[in-house]
Amino acid sequence: MSKGHENTARSSDEELIKRVKAGERQAFDILVGKYQSKIITLVSRYVKDPHQALDVSQEAFVKAYKGLATFRGDSAFYTWLYRIAINTAKNHLVAEGRRQPDSAIDVQDAEQYADYHELKDTATPESMLLSEEIKLTVSSAIKHLPEDLKIAITLRELEGLTYEAIAEAMDCPIGTVRSRIFRAREAIGKVLAPLLN
Repeated sequence: MSKGHENTARSSDEELIKRVKAGERQAFDILVGKYQSKIITLVSRYVKDPHQALDVSQEAFVKAYKGLATFRGDSAFYTWLYRIAINTAKNHLVAEGRRQPDSAIDVQDAEQYADYHELKDTATPESMLLSEEIKLTVSSAIKHLPEDLKIAITLRELEGLTYEAIAEAMDCPIGTVRSRIFRAREAIGKVLAPLLN
């Protein structure tokens, strides 16, 4: 997203938020429509059951609506909403008595990892088996990361958020985000290295 487009999106969100705070419920419905699919996708990385993921996403929007009076606009609205969605998903998993599941990565996502391009051109049974093994290995590597690294790498590589937006969503300095993403990539790289050699 270009800076100009990002600024336009942010200013239109600010306008909608002002309208919601002035009592116009329909303005919040517009925000929900704008971000619903992104939030459902994000929550689905934590909550695997599609019906539960929808419920958790809905709950996140309800929390956002109720908390909008406290939203000061220090961060972009979608970053604030992402933070609410992540926390709601994590709380749901705790309530269900489960640890956070792995972030399932499909082959398209795995292409973002270094050296994967070498495997794309040859669609032999062996290479297809190897790419499936890479997919499972990356997924397993992410599953075993500490939670802070897992969230950072998921928001960066799978959600495409900027370092600034991740810092806001995770409520930590940007340097910490860079460090977490570096450490996550390093851990994933170590696990992948034997497959890629």
